[in-house]
Amino acid sequence: MAKGGFDNQQYLRLQSQHIRDRIAQFGGKLYLEFGGKLFDDYHASRVLPGFEPDSKIRMLEQLKDKAEIIIAINAGDIEKNKVRGDLGITYDSDVLRLIDIFRSRGLYVGSVVVTRYTGQPAADAFQTRLESLGVRVYRHYPIDGYPHNIAKIVSDEGYGRNDYIETSRPLVVVTAPGPGSGKMATCLSQLYHEHKRGIVAGYAKFETFPIWNLPLKHPVNLAYEAATADLDDVNMIDPFHLQAYGQTTVNYNRDVEVFPVLSAMFEKITGSCPYKSPTDMGVNMAGNCIYDDDACQEAAKQEIVRRYYDALCERRQGKGSDCAVYKLELLMQQAGITPAIRPVVAETNRLAEETGEPAMAIQLAGGAIITGKTSELMGCSAAALLNALKKLSGAGGHGIHLIAQSAIEPIQTVKVRYLGSNNPRLHSDEVLIALASSANADPKAAKALDVLAELKGCQAHCSVILSAADAVTYKKLGLQLTCEPRYQTNKLYHR
Repeated sequence: MAKGGFDNQQYLRLQSQHIRDRIAQFGGKLYLEFGGKLFDDYHASRVLPGFEPDSKIRMLEQLKDKAEIIIAINAGDIEKNKVRGDLGITYDSDVLRLIDIFRSRGLYVGSVVVTRYTGQPAADAFQTRLESLGVRVYRHYPIDGYPHNIAKIVSDEGYGRNDYIETSRPLVVVTAPGPGSGKMATCLSQLYHEHKRGIVAGYAKFETFPIWNLPLKHPVNLAYEAATADLDDVNMIDPFHLQAYGQTTVNYNRDVEVFPVLSAMFEKITGSCPYKSPTDMGVNMAGNCIYDDDACQEAAKQEIVRRYYDALCERRQGKGSDCAVYKLELLMQQAGITPAIRPVVAETNRLAEETGEPAMAIQLAGGAIITGKTSELMGCSAAALLNALKKLSGAGGHGIHLIAQSAIEPIQTVKVRYLGSNNPRLHSDEVLIALASSANADPKAAKALDVLAELKGCQAHCSVILSAADAVTYKKLGLQLTCEPRYQTNKLYHR
């Protein structure tokens, strides 16, 4: 597990107060564009050790008496069944998931807005479904010349055509299942309608990365570029903030490029722009909660290398591009690192060369590296996982068995004879189930299960691309996994 470097409690306190202050700045009504992931921000938890993945929603919970949530979804994304890559579910299904989670945390979901609506049948069906579930739905429409035709956008033919979303709380959080959903346009449309009704309201933007008060080439900010290597996002000095205040801050290209347009929209809507720079629009306080910069730098460098291996594997699988790989190689050069900063890489590849079979290595919190090799009973990832648990629980080393062979063989039989698998070796999840079934009779197995949580944050590397089943298990356990960009076999089709 990485050394801590981020004060999560301070973050919750500072961030919620800063948002309260911004609400007050605008007379009691704020539309807050909420970027990134609200309750499963694992990127932030990896590069800011100590940041909890659900920190942002926990922060909102401190404001739940003041807050309501609008979820924006692009009608085109509904029509083409766009899928979240991390969850494997469509954006419209994710809206339902988001509503359930918000409600379970005591947060009020006021409505859903379908953006860029042009009569898509799938969007109509989704609206009907939501309304049958008691969820209010509004429609926003495309505007010709957006975002540069200010006169058209800020008029009755532009934002004026959009439905006015009825809200009742001072803080309106606008979020979405993914990028390109129209969060900013929703906020600005609401400002237009509120102003027409004589209601004073403001707009602010919440993005965790890049962190505005860290240096441009700080590894944490470079890690953000690594996370968006397949997009066109580039960190840059905010020139508007530098000109207005003489202070160097970091933003990213899209916000900097669109700021003159936003400023003009504000002036058209309210008569003046409350902000002098894109940095002014933000409310992120994460940079003020880092107490060990060295720990965060080290964690971020590891993340950049992990992203590099991810890009190599995605390219090998036909899902990625050369451009993403080249960008990550450049980011590693800027950070002054190579894959050698991951000791598990060298150890994995050494064992794979020695055995001629796939191999795995896991680096535990104390620095010890535990390996696993492929055998007739289990794959290398399952073996490494079991060996790591033996080490952590003090069960012993080579020759000590937490699971009897007699317990593994029936599972292999079911896999091959009845479930149609060509691979009799146990995957990582199957090994954990077998370990759990042994725990009642074997105290060593029970103790090994008790230390599962200690794997969270440990580094892992495999000499081949892992199966989906093994990769998902490692992710759920919180291991930070990379793989070499090759398969175990030369087949064209890989499951």
